[in-house]
Amino acid sequence: MLVHSAGGAIAGGLLELAPEAWHAAFDVHVHAVFHLCRAAVPGMKERKEGAIVLISSVAGIRGLHFNLAYQVVKGALPQFARALARELANDNIRVNCIAPGIIRTRFHDAMTPEQRKHNLENRIPLHREGTPEQVASLIAEVATNDYITGETFTIDGGLTMRIA
Repeated sequence: MLVHSAGGAIAGGLLELAPEAWHAAFDVHVHAVFHLCRAAVPGMKERKEGAIVLISSVAGIRGLHFNLAYQVVKGALPQFARALARELANDNIRVNCIAPGIIRTRFHDAMTPEQRKHNLENRIPLHREGTPEQVASLIAEVATNDYITGETFTIDGGLTMRIA
């Protein structure tokens, strides 16, 4: 099994974002997935089974203000998972993607108390952040259920279904 989970916001819009930051975002979030899959898939093919889980973000589905590179690289992962799932299905290798929302981690520690309050009250219908354990539980399910492939699952307390 391979799980790719890389994070790190890349702030900036089109005109503010340095080209080096744009390329670095692709190196960490997209190129790394390509190279890791190339390394892992031959062994999975030999065993005639395998599971690959890519961690994206709801930002790649819904967008995120002033984070162009992060949105684009996280949006690439669901498509990468679908394309690779189709390519590897005959080898019994499943590829899926998980797109977390606001999860209680250091990644979201940069939010101000006002931003956190706004998110909980107005953006997340369940009015709470998710936990790393909840994401890990979904990863385990997706990785072990042998009838799921080519899918992207959101785990976001309803964030992507709400507009606020």
